[in-house]
Amino acid sequence: MPDGTESESRKLLRRLRDTLAEPGKGQERLDRITHIIADSMRTEVCSIYLFRDSDTLELCATEGLKPEAVHHTRLRVGEGLVGRVARSARAVNTGDAPSAKGFRFMPETGEEVFSSFLGVPIQRLGERLGVLVVQSREARQFSDDEVYALEVVAMVVAEMTELGAFVGEGSAMSALHQRPANFRGGAGQEGVAAGHVWLHEPRVVVTNPVADDPEAERARLNAAVDELRLSVDDMLSAASLGDPEQAKVLEAYRMFANSRGWKRRMEEDIELGLSAEAAVEKEQSIARARLQTVPDAYLRERLQDLDDLSNRLLRILTGQGRETGAEMPDDPILVARNIGPGELLAYGRALRGIVLEEGSVGSHAAIVARALAIPLVIHAANITAEALNGDPILVDGEQGVVHLRPEESVRTAFMDKIAMQAAAQERYASIRDKPAQTLCGTRIAMHMNAGLMADLPSLQGSGAEAVGLFRTELQFLIRNKVPRRAELAALYSHVMDAARGKRVVFRTLDIGSDKVLPYMKREDEPNPALGWRAIRVGLDRSGMMRMQLQALIRAAAGRPLSVMFPFVAQLEEFAAARDHLLRELDREDRLNRPLPRSVEIGAMLETPSLAYAPKQFFELADFISIGGNDLKQFFFAADRENERVRRRYDTLNVSFLTFLENIVRRCDDTDTPLSFCGEDAGRPVEALCLAAIGLRTLSMRPASVGPVKHLLRRIDLGEVRGVIDAAFASGDQSVRPAVMEYLRGSDWAV
Repeated sequence: MPDGTESESRKLLRRLRDTLAEPGKGQERLDRITHIIADSMRTEVCSIYLFRDSDTLELCATEGLKPEAVHHTRLRVGEGLVGRVARSARAVNTGDAPSAKGFRFMPETGEEVFSSFLGVPIQRLGERLGVLVVQSREARQFSDDEVYALEVVAMVVAEMTELGAFVGEGSAMSALHQRPANFRGGAGQEGVAAGHVWLHEPRVVVTNPVADDPEAERARLNAAVDELRLSVDDMLSAASLGDPEQAKVLEAYRMFANSRGWKRRMEEDIELGLSAEAAVEKEQSIARARLQTVPDAYLRERLQDLDDLSNRLLRILTGQGRETGAEMPDDPILVARNIGPGELLAYGRALRGIVLEEGSVGSHAAIVARALAIPLVIHAANITAEALNGDPILVDGEQGVVHLRPEESVRTAFMDKIAMQAAAQERYASIRDKPAQTLCGTRIAMHMNAGLMADLPSLQGSGAEAVGLFRTELQFLIRNKVPRRAELAALYSHVMDAARGKRVVFRTLDIGSDKVLPYMKREDEPNPALGWRAIRVGLDRSGMMRMQLQALIRAAAGRPLSVMFPFVAQLEEFAAARDHLLRELDREDRLNRPLPRSVEIGAMLETPSLAYAPKQFFELADFISIGGNDLKQFFFAADRENERVRRRYDTLNVSFLTFLENIVRRCDDTDTPLSFCGEDAGRPVEALCLAAIGLRTLSMRPASVGPVKHLLRRIDLGEVRGVIDAAFASGDQSVRPAVMEYLRGSDWAV
């Protein structure tokens, strides 16, 4: 880049910085900025469009267009050339704007006389703030140097917008991070919570985007990059002593840290006048924008590595580490892009709720959130860019909705909902020790799901009669290496002690799909949910399965033991897994170790194929548990992670209930105990229908035991069965409308 262009760029940024340092209101500052940019770039027009809301841009300042268009001209994202820049987060540069794709004529601005158009996004770390535009009468394309220079200017405008330099009247100029914001994501764990934001990784604030001394800034950048590389080398050295696969991942990480291209681009930004941290953030914003549009999973992971390295580099440059000195609020709602199970467990039950930009309903974080009974919302896009520590926040894990800095009316309605739920829980406490016996005399066994020692106190408090599912994978997921057999045996023994003689069903290791152990090689599979997971991993890696079975046997030590194998698809898999357990029992006996007083060996029915297994399977299994979450998604071929399709299919669909009835009959024919385990077991209306078609054991999260028991104790299953049969006969797609109508006709509300 020629020296003249460099000095002009630095001169422009210095003028912007000095202007922003002068007193004045937000509108005055924006007006001065557009004048300075137009003057420096020798264009007749400079305009700044800011987001009024997530879909609408508003012209907030201009030099060269009609002044009366300011705060009146608005564009939807994707509308016109400005909307095109906002949607793509990429520059649009044309010498003939009226002929350009997407051009929209706005007569109120008077822009029809300007042929040349250059628009660049105003963005910060993937957060879209607006669009910066220059125009001229001369029909010409702007040079690469001019495009680059305007992008650098947009970066400074973004930083000053972040710091509240342009706050004024009107929605588009209201203070960032002060407006109410709503996020619709996915329901990861049911429950509602109100509290204040606690960011897992607080935002790094760049307060000095412009620098006068490029040599000094380059030196700062070089020193920070050297420190970053040393820290990555240390991580790699530590990993090389453990799992080689983890070391391979970190080797790719180190490759990015040593990338000459990355460093060169940041040095070019500094040469134009940015500070070292602003240069890092500019390249990070570009990487994040690309990350959102790249379909290739491998490339997305690599861009994410670069994003993480940029965060580390920014913390080194600014000194703003994770320990910011801020105190966690008394009612923290954790907000993060994603979080590992170990980090989440470190927070423990102090959290009121969790909101993640990423994650999945089967992720490590979701498993821990369910175990801790903490409301969780996933896929809340861009919330980490919007939220600040201490912001008031409302989390609805049932609907997958988050209200950040809510208006008073929203908060009042939400708090009313929480109060109603608290009152209901008090009512449920009165029936805690009473059986879930219906008016017709049918008794339904109420079991709870667990995965941590911390869950076990809920066994007494919730009124559950047993642990119908204890997830054993958490102890594997939160470690960096395979846990030892003695550690697992001690843990399982503590679980049995805490259950105080009540039955605990241990589900063997259910990994694979999105539950990948840190120390296992990640398999590149086109559809992990239907791939190498659960019992398939256990049978192929029999050493790990045998070690876990030995730990369970030793933990029982004279007590009853119930073991359940997950994701069984056919008789042969169950028989092979069962043989492993029987051989380990025989081995422990030969070693003169105490054996369990009794052993039950069961299977989870999560694949439709197992419902049609030979009769020998039902005779061989000591018990069967329907894994409703997986079975439902496979039955309807509808991924439960996909919001577009998962809500289309109802658990109370006639086809699905008919299918479940067939499983009930087959188990009745062989006297095989059957239970239903999953989210639907904890929803009162669904639980009622499951009981009506013959299921006599339901396993759910502890908080759901009370509501389900409350409904069952007030219902005659014969009447509900009649309603279901009538819906079947009428050809209805779902029995839900008919059952809800029946319940509304009762003398109480659902």
